[in-house]
Amino acid sequence: MIFTETKLKGAFLIDLERREDPRGFFARAFCQHEFDAHGLKPIIAQANIAFNKAAGTLRGMHFQYPPTAETKLVRCTRGAILDIIVDLRPESETYLHHIAVELNEDNSRALYVPERFAHGYQVLCDKTETSYQVGEFYAPGFEGGLLYNDLRLNLKWPQPVAAISEKDRQWRTLDEQESEIKERMNIQQVEAASGIL
Repeated sequence: MIFTETKLKGAFLIDLERREDPRGFFARAFCQHEFDAHGLKPIIAQANIAFNKAAGTLRGMHFQYPPTAETKLVRCTRGAILDIIVDLRPESETYLHHIAVELNEDNSRALYVPERFAHGYQVLCDKTETSYQVGEFYAPGFEGGLLYNDLRLNLKWPQPVAAISEKDRQWRTLDEQESEIKERMNIQQVEAASGIL
């Protein structure tokens, strides 16, 4: 695997090292040792698949608060998506900054999303499938989200939103929830929750 750190510390693009022959190619898509070597959390608690019928579908922007903050390894296995992540770590120099990357069936690229980041994507073509390996179990009581069209975030979606869940349409604006996000995502809270303090 080829690991490339993005401008958001701890968030990586992961490309396959393909071994090709007349049959096609073989590549390792996950390895605990390689993730450890890059300082990434090599735990997979759940593996999920999302199938999206129509281009323009939007999922996000989702996150979980500590102590169940989750890492994600996201890959588009059929079709294409524009994947966006937002840094929600209050102590980070890139707090509220985001990156957008296209993941598609041809580039086989994955995006590693660290804990305390919001994640979402828009489907770029019909019948798209996305796989997620998630580092923590889904915990509805610790779930949070950002409004996909919040003016403060300035996220640029390439297509009009054709489909979105009612829950994703109704997340509160950043202005309405930023103090809660900062408090609950604070590194001291995270360390206390994990027993470091």
